[in-house]
Amino acid sequence: MLNSITSLFKQLLEGNDLGHASHADSNLAIACLLCEVAGADHQIEQVEVEAKRLLLTRLLDIEESDAVALLSRAEAKSKESASLYDFTSQLRELSQETRFELIKAMWEVAHADGEIDPLEDSVIRKTAELLYVDHSDFIRAKLGVTESKH
Repeated sequence: MLNSITSLFKQLLEGNDLGHASHADSNLAIACLLCEVAGADHQIEQVEVEAKRLLLTRLLDIEESDAVALLSRAEAKSKESASLYDFTSQLRELSQETRFELIKAMWEVAHADGEIDPLEDSVIRKTAELLYVDHSDFIRAKLGVTESKH
């Protein structure tokens, strides 16, 4: 018994399981942020659901079935959460490029139904601030999504 506990602590200290858990937490946090923006206007359209699923498969390089399962967990966690900080605090170690891609993906979810609600804009703006994404990149991501849909 003591050996198994010692072994567990050794694995945790060496980062064997810790890295995997952290990666899974990041994926869940990303999925939660996509859920937050989709639900910001209190109307989740089917096109937004599809956009979230497709974006997760692209962003996280996961299978569609994994994206569906991840979104299911994310929707539940998103309902429990009190703040965007719960999710963004886990993502600050991501590269600047990855954080930009996340903000762009949030714009894609918000714009999936053809319009961006002010509440969706607010969620994305706050997320960008919490992830230290420059305002110019925030705007570039928005324009990249809205101008390509016209």
